[in-house]
Amino acid sequence: MNEKRITELEEDIAHLTRTVEDLSDVVARLDADNELLKHRVRMLMEREAEREADNGGSAVLTDQRPPHW
Repeated sequence: MNEKRITELEEDIAHLTRTVEDLSDVVARLDADNELLKHRVRMLMEREAEREADNGGSAVLTDQRPPHW
């Protein structure tokens, strides 16, 4: 291979390495966001279940059959 082609390949590898690192950062950030959202949904579900129980609800709404059944 000639020197010019080797240089082009090295530049391509450098760009690809940078892209992989950037994507890795994005995936890590999305994973952290996902964990936070799962935690918040869990908290909201627990809070709603407590609210239903405090209001004398016999069952959580999602556990009830629709009226047409």
